[in-house]
Amino acid sequence: MRPLPPFDALVAFDAVLRLGSMTAAAADLGLTQSAVSHRLRRLESFIGAELLVRRRAGLSPTPAGAALAEGLGDIFDGMAALRERSRMAAHPARLRVGLGAALAQHWLVRRLPDFSRRHPGIEIELVIFTTRAQAEARGGDLDLRIHWVKPEEARNSSTQTLLFREQVFPVCAPSILKKPLRDPARLAELPLLYKSAEAGQGEEWEWSTWFQRLGIKARPKPRLRFEEIGLAIAAAMEGGGVALGRSLLVHDALKDGRLVRPLGDGWALPSAKVHLARWPAASSRNLRLRAFVDWLAVETAKTVQLEQISPTQTKLRAKKG
Repeated sequence: MRPLPPFDALVAFDAVLRLGSMTAAAADLGLTQSAVSHRLRRLESFIGAELLVRRRAGLSPTPAGAALAEGLGDIFDGMAALRERSRMAAHPARLRVGLGAALAQHWLVRRLPDFSRRHPGIEIELVIFTTRAQAEARGGDLDLRIHWVKPEEARNSSTQTLLFREQVFPVCAPSILKKPLRDPARLAELPLLYKSAEAGQGEEWEWSTWFQRLGIKARPKPRLRFEEIGLAIAAAMEGGGVALGRSLLVHDALKDGRLVRPLGDGWALPSAKVHLARWPAASSRNLRLRAFVDWLAVETAKTVQLEQISPTQTKLRAKKG
């Protein structure tokens, strides 16, 4: 039997090289720093040479470590490809797609029958996330994930495709307001619904931003607060108040008359984040995945006008009619 290095030690070695320190590698792997150090000592014992040297800039590989690191990328890529081939053999026609609950409920589910009609041989399994932690935990089991990322990450590559950038604007049920307000400042008189703040959230989600732009001197008073945007939109549809919605999520409800825009079509702010589809490198030649991504791009283009994405567009701007 061929002598093989301890796999957990190889993973630890790779993490230390990528991140430059034991502390960062331990946090990335969910281990203690001493556990990472112990794994590296086992690997050095197996190789019979020191693999890392400490410098002012952090840890760097010795000649033996550099030789080992050179082949690790190919090994890990090969293992990912092996997993993909095995999974496809077990489920040759299935695509596992992960996305947020709001996007699934308020937009994608309604359109999936069209994809099934066009591609009857491809089975779609949706994996729904309600929190960032769930998305990270389940990400490794997916063929495709729809991410909501900062504009600087939104570029087309062999493993991801830019889908859309949405606008953010107030919405409410017709029972709250049947026609747009003649005086936008009267928005302060309506019950307001809040989406709780999250990491990377832009100013477009703050009612204080909207009050300032509308020239309203009063402070906004929330009626209800929701952790997830899908719940806030659902509450708005039921007449609970005015919510800040994303254009893709509220498109169908506006078209069907379940929601209206109390400020009219002229007021909107661009979302500080952008949606894109991302998949493992091992799946880049998967024709089933390509068919689904192409279909997604067409469907989003029907409902949201794509913008040229650049980091400078993170600055909010208002458009008035």
